[in-house]
Amino acid sequence: MGTDGSVTHGPQPETKAVLGGFSILELATRDEALHWAGRFAAACRCAQDVREIMYDPEF
Repeated sequence: MGTDGSVTHGPQPETKAVLGGFSILELATRDEALHWAGRFAAACRCAQDVREIMYDPEF
């Protein structure tokens, strides 16, 4: 997610982009995840990557 709220694919493998840090949120929908990623992007003025991980009901 770009700092302007745009959703894009990336970073591309041929770029020298560096990914660092992460946040894990338990949310009901992907749209909610994109909403929060947009808020993070605006707050820190840096692009965000949204990934889904499996929920473990036993934990």
